Amino acid sequence: MAGIVRYGSYVPFHRVTRAAMGGGRGERAVASHDEDSVSLAVEAAREALRGGPEIATLVFATTSPPYAEKLDAATVQAALDLPESVRSLELTGSTRLGLGALLLGADIATAGERALVCAGDVVVGAPGGARERESGDGAVAFVMGPDDESIARILGRASATTELLETWRLPGEPFAKQWEERFGAEILGPVLLDTASRALRAARVEPTELATVILDATNARAAAALPAALRTKPEQLADPLAASVGRTGAAHAGLLLARALDSAKPGDRILVAALADGCDAAVLEVTPRVAAGRPAHSVDAWIASKRNDLPYNAWLKWRGILPFEPPRRPDPERPAAPPMRRHEAWKFGFVGSRCESCGAGFLPPQRVCVQCGALDRMRRERFAEGRCKVATYTIDHLAYTLQPPVVAAVLDFAGGGRFSCELTDVDPKEVAIGNELEMTFRRLFTAQGVHNYFWKARPRR
Repeated sequence: MAGIVRYGSYVPFHRVTRAAMGGGRGERAVASHDEDSVSLAVEAAREALRGGPEIATLVFATTSPPYAEKLDAATVQAALDLPESVRSLELTGSTRLGLGALLLGADIATAGERALVCAGDVVVGAPGGARERESGDGAVAFVMGPDDESIARILGRASATTELLETWRLPGEPFAKQWEERFGAEILGPVLLDTASRALRAARVEPTELATVILDATNARAAAALPAALRTKPEQLADPLAASVGRTGAAHAGLLLARALDSAKPGDRILVAALADGCDAAVLEVTPRVAAGRPAHSVDAWIASKRNDLPYNAWLKWRGILPFEPPRRPDPERPAAPPMRRHEAWKFGFVGSRCESCGAGFLPPQRVCVQCGALDRMRRERFAEGRCKVATYTIDHLAYTLQPPVVAAVLDFAGGGRFSCELTDVDPKEVAIGNELEMTFRRLFTAQGVHNYFWKARPRR
């Protein structure tokens, strides 16, 4: 048997209120102009891997892959500085595959390998539509391992696959379509009840014994009847985070599960079900090790760390929906494949070096120490998890960016090391020397069909 060993989550910093979208209560989480499903997944996985075990397999699930033909999981692997011996898999095409990836990771762990399962989505809907209003962006990650190490073991599971034209999008189309909701509810509602019931029977758990019931569905009406059918109480149902985050696509079932684990007690039993093109359901039992597997940031902490005054038109510009006048500067050049490959550990993993003779740190990595002159006495050091402060900064109103101005800063890292980079998720008016920052993996720009990823710094969240 296998289960969850560690986990992490991530909700972006920015929010758009539904009032700004034309009406409605609450707000939705939106990825920044320099974030995509890969960078979101990296942030969640960093939380899950902090101090965690070695990984043999990486599984990445998304319905918004940055590349249509290229393994985005390879970018996740490089950003996390995982060894190239890691096997990587990518699942896409349905929001159900976030939970499906977790179950696949459990199968891999049962076979004797630890698996890192990541799900991240940037959900885009047509302006004025329900998908735009009710969705959100976010990510989650789970380390799946043996039962004797797990913080939540899988007691039972069940699946169903249903051929149904309910939610779909053709290649090259910007927005998904959805059939009339009543039709989908008539078909998928019974599928959800049957799958959840089979998972409970496999786990030998009665609905009344569940501490939390997590329901995620492309069709909300299809999921509405399950609580009554199972005779669960209202307090057993997990908050779907509709008012604070929105439905985060392939990541959503896992994000709600992570939130449940943030406060779960040993012995709690959790039913999680994802409904889209069929259904996946699993029943988990929380173990006494749950506190040791929790990440530095809870889901609620990510939700509370926010800025919710993003203008609606700025968000549309970020997603490429609203045409705008580009910065009056030359377009950035496409990054070349050979130098990216030569400097992969630095560019993606943010791996620098530290002198073994005097302890000086260097970003990017160097062969010669400028402090003591030692040659080839360097050890590799990953600075991505290091703390840093602003040594000095400048605000550039003319540089190429989707969100002017650019704030560039010289950073001093704790333990030594200095580096100049761009800041993100920051109010230029609040930048000051001495501000404490942390590193974050972002997309700098896209030029001639190539995404240019690197690291920026942000205020601590």
